[in-house]
Amino acid sequence: MGELFWFEKYRPRSFDEVVDLDEVKGRLREFVRAGNMPHLLFYGPPGTGKTTMALVLARELYGEYWREDVLELNASDERGINVIRERVKEFARTAPVGKAPFKLVVLDEADNMTSDAQQALRRIMEMYAATTRFILMANYVSRIIDPIISRCAVFRFPPMPKELMAERLRYIANKEGVKLTDDGIDAIYEIAQGDMRRAINLLQMAAAAEGVVNKDSVAAVASAARPSDVLEVFNAALGGDVEKARERLRDLMYIKGIAGVDFLRALQRELPRLQLDDDAKAAVAELLADVDFRLAEGSDEELQLTYMLVKLAAIGARAKPTPAPRRK
Repeated sequence: MGELFWFEKYRPRSFDEVVDLDEVKGRLREFVRAGNMPHLLFYGPPGTGKTTMALVLARELYGEYWREDVLELNASDERGINVIRERVKEFARTAPVGKAPFKLVVLDEADNMTSDAQQALRRIMEMYAATTRFILMANYVSRIIDPIISRCAVFRFPPMPKELMAERLRYIANKEGVKLTDDGIDAIYEIAQGDMRRAINLLQMAAAAEGVVNKDSVAAVASAARPSDVLEVFNAALGGDVEKARERLRDLMYIKGIAGVDFLRALQRELPRLQLDDDAKAAVAELLADVDFRLAEGSDEELQLTYMLVKLAAIGARAKPTPAPRRK
């Protein structure tokens, strides 16, 4: 196996190589044919193709010398809006080398910028509109201010459907000479949940560690909560033993390295199988959605999950459910 990360090695280089997002591809192709485009806003969960599509568009617009005409920035890495302003100013002062009459600034994680920084970014976009176009990328469009949204053509990038993810994983495994089983695909999808970058990384790690990619080799390399771990925490909390549930949850987060949001996702997947009456299930589903939203807004993981455990205990006291079955 090569030294490159497979996600980069197999990143699509043209619109034809992108296996999904037909509507997005169609509209971007129109911009290429016209030789002009507005500012763009790509939003959606991680690993859904936002960066890939931006780079494919750049190649189509500029041809061989596309790197000369594209400035890639990350809002989280830059030291402030003033640094972004100076880099854009320096970049925009020279004429484009490629076919398009403008240069392209690709700004990732724009939703991590404060409202004040976004207002300053809006002014930068206006100042250099004659010579520069921006592609802004965000996980959450709700965190982008309206004055920026109104200046962009907005494109949503949904999670990769399972059948398309499976097709891509099989293609890569075949190219790399790796045996990939059906239960390996199922295990990767359950963890990645439509995040193609994470899925390919799991495939590569499992192949490097075990040679064969199946559910066991995926579990061995993934920091993912097993159903039995999830249900142990859930049963303890629902039974009123919040301290035991919290202690077990902290073990999973800080010893096994499982992210709080991944634990929450695992619990959401187990919800249909829990032995609860309909009212209790509805209450748990509403609670999980509330905590999920708070985590998406950047709240502290441990604090929010502790809040969840306390609320689960309250639901359990009202519902008196049969404890959920243990799963391996």
